Amino acid sequence: MVFVFVVLISLENLQVGYAYVMYNQKLLAKSYFESIKFHKKTRNFRLLDGKGTELLTGVLGTSLSIEQPYNCLPKDLKDDGSVCYEWNSKARLYMNLAKAPGPDIKCYSFQWESLLADLYPSDCFDVSEERGFWYGGGLTKGIEYILGKASIPAGPFVTGDINTHQWGNALKRYFLNSRGVAIQVDEKTPLYISVNTDSGRRLCLQGRNDKFAFVNHQTRFPELKYTVCSGPDMKTLHNGLMQKSLWDGLTERDNDVIKSLLREPVWQIPASKQEDLTEIAIYNYTESIIALGYLRLGHVLVNEFWQRTIGDFRLDAERFPTLDETVNILHRRGFRVSFMIQPFISTESSNFREAVAKKLLIYERESERSIPALTRYKSTTSAGVLDVTNNASIPWLAEQLKKISETVEIDSYFVDFGTAFNIPRYYQCSQTLVNPDEYKNYFMERFEGTLSIFGVSSAISVPRPPSFLSLPPVNSSWSGLQSIIPTMLSYGIIGYPFLMPGPVGGDFVLPTQQLKKMYSYYSFDLPPLPDKELYIRWLQLATFLPVLRFTHLPSEYRDDSVTAIAKELADVRQRVLPLLERFSSIAMDEGLPIIRPLWMLDSTDVNCFSIDDEFSIGDGMIVAPVLERGETVREVYLPQGVWKDGIDESLRKGSRWIHNYHVPQNKVAYFIKMPDNTRF
Repeated sequence: MVFVFVVLISLENLQVGYAYVMYNQKLLAKSYFESIKFHKKTRNFRLLDGKGTELLTGVLGTSLSIEQPYNCLPKDLKDDGSVCYEWNSKARLYMNLAKAPGPDIKCYSFQWESLLADLYPSDCFDVSEERGFWYGGGLTKGIEYILGKASIPAGPFVTGDINTHQWGNALKRYFLNSRGVAIQVDEKTPLYISVNTDSGRRLCLQGRNDKFAFVNHQTRFPELKYTVCSGPDMKTLHNGLMQKSLWDGLTERDNDVIKSLLREPVWQIPASKQEDLTEIAIYNYTESIIALGYLRLGHVLVNEFWQRTIGDFRLDAERFPTLDETVNILHRRGFRVSFMIQPFISTESSNFREAVAKKLLIYERESERSIPALTRYKSTTSAGVLDVTNNASIPWLAEQLKKISETVEIDSYFVDFGTAFNIPRYYQCSQTLVNPDEYKNYFMERFEGTLSIFGVSSAISVPRPPSFLSLPPVNSSWSGLQSIIPTMLSYGIIGYPFLMPGPVGGDFVLPTQQLKKMYSYYSFDLPPLPDKELYIRWLQLATFLPVLRFTHLPSEYRDDSVTAIAKELADVRQRVLPLLERFSSIAMDEGLPIIRPLWMLDSTDVNCFSIDDEFSIGDGMIVAPVLERGETVREVYLPQGVWKDGIDESLRKGSRWIHNYHVPQNKVAYFIKMPDNTRF
């Protein structure tokens, strides 16, 4: 099959300047079509590198029937020189060069404009392993680190709960291939995605309006707009496309919070029910932390039960009669105190009536702002949602939080947004949202610089530091432990460098029966003290991650062996800290993750592409924890270079596997990168 491009300029084109059009079309054809091959009738698509090797293949416009398009009429051409084809009053496709972030990277833009309300433009790309490994998007329901292994039916690309939805709590419209190709989808596209459905092993992008996620039409008919970029290799391309410099507006206090989260644990007060969270419970828990003696004090995180009812935004005086005094004691001892807040207001809260009267809540669509739209949030079965696009809502919430701080000296807040599906289904805000996930961006932007936020539960863009993105809650089980590294790697790849895992041992225990709704619709009990082996292996992994977070303390086991292991890991943590701090600074400059997949050390080594049970801290250390019950051996892969074994301090050469590497229960496998000129 011969792929040809013919730019036909009819006499009508003279009206827009024959010479101008011809000049731009020739320039575009020369630079664009030497890499892009597109058969107009079948719409088969190929992206080639400079040597003519296929980097990306697919089919564009899969929702159209096979027919020959024609060149767009002059009135429909863009003034940027885009090549434009139209399919018989059904859809138009614009193709052009796009701005690239560096000289070694080439980018191409694609924009479909549907000309019919019920035609949803769709482009599909081959994600079989023969075409390289695909990463990105976010956490999938099956926790597949490699996107090509997932099976995702077509659905809106918005945050969700992987118990019932296809995607997790953080997303980015960014997909990366090991051959050095990336796809970035425009933020205003009403994006639906499917992976490996009955259409074969394909990643399909679709522009589709609906009645929830993309109910607010940005254009008259659906559009699909994205950019494809290619580079000499995956690492170079990825580094070029990542968001640079997160330092803008960062204060000395912000930097101090980042360092404190790396250096000091987060102590999450164990309370799965309101009655479990009391002033005495907080005091006793912190006393137990101090009694450990080998871990730094750090951040005390108090969940949403500090209120009598969700949305009260004031302390329950019955359970916290003298919390101001208790917090002062904690501060003197070296703790920082953080409260969890949320934009949800229970219908049972006294604030609900006030918020309705002042029209501060998201309202039902087509209700003329007279009826608040309701949703569920954790233990609250009926709640309104603060409309942060309403200019009156931000001062109102700020005033509520100010009253708290006048009573108790709170150091920072953790914001629990829920996910897109916690927004009421028939939502309407004062200002139109592109999709329900945009709510999070509004909230963070409105409170930037005025509210100290050290963590968020969900995101679609990088939270302004010092805010860390929390990993989604996981079950207290071996499968829960095994999900952590793929999640860390997936979120790091899509541009979230500052990540906060859940507590050692897991967030909750799932009931035996299948749950039909989002986890956030249930109020789970905290896990009982996990199995000792599971806790130890979890603590070993957590020791190397950016934030160390606890609910259950090692001392609860009353076991000398657990105490000894925890003390040894505390020493290891101190040796790891310089690396975490160094690469957190690099993350601020370059947008690269602190916790990285092995291919970021060597993107030409195919062995590194599929490993999801090891990770590197920057390029300075590789960690390979044991994640299986009862195992004391594992396979370890080391990329190129010389590595020092963290257990026996021997030197090992990279670019090879270590088979049956012995890791007793009291040890964790890690390897320190040595200088390139190291001999042994």
